[in-house]
Amino acid sequence: MTERHDRELTEKEGIGRMFDSIAWRYDFLNHLLSFGIDRRWRKRAVKEISANFNNPEILDVATGTGDLAIEAARINPSKITGIDISENMLKIGQRKVEKKNLDNLIEFVRCESENICFDDETFDVAMAAFGVRNFTDPVKGLSEMRRVLRRNGMIVVLEFSRPDGTIFKHLYNIYFGHILPFIGSLFSKHRKAYKYLNESVMMFAEKEKFISMMTSAGFSDISQTRMTGGIASIYTGVRK
Repeated sequence: MTERHDRELTEKEGIGRMFDSIAWRYDFLNHLLSFGIDRRWRKRAVKEISANFNNPEILDVATGTGDLAIEAARINPSKITGIDISENMLKIGQRKVEKKNLDNLIEFVRCESENICFDDETFDVAMAAFGVRNFTDPVKGLSEMRRVLRRNGMIVVLEFSRPDGTIFKHLYNIYFGHILPFIGSLFSKHRKAYKYLNESVMMFAEKEKFISMMTSAGFSDISQTRMTGGIASIYTGVRK
């Protein structure tokens, strides 16, 4: 194995353990720290799918506790498969879908996002919400999402982005840099995890840089929709 491979493997294991440790508070804090707006963002992302497909087979990459998968159940897909490296997150997601009687529709599999454990051309849609920024190699992860898509399949990526306005951007930086880690550590007892989440948002390649990554991964017809003053964005693309 190469030194880079060993380093990436260590990073993935560390991220997996970190999310395992905060899984029990993850949903509560997501909704609290986004003031509940994250639910609207997911609805908007799923709307992109329903506008282009009927009864699609969907892969939810870095599914976490399955919120995006559960939202996508509303558009009458044929099946949804959620993958993640955090076993604790998947266990919580499984309990949620069973409670909603969706366990015949939504399946969870422990699987790496950058080495997806499915054959080529298995799904109509590959989607991810707030997970791509945690990839150790984003282009590789996006390429894997493309690989498992059928021809004319669609990718939908929902991610945090950074606002443009000077005042709004300043308030955003204060919130993500100081308030979010403090509240996250207060409720989850894991300040390091929420410091990492802040850093991952700030370092994430957005706008033209992320679109360039999608292009490098082989997607075409790429578009970006910015929401809530640019705090979050939806990127879509097509596998030709």
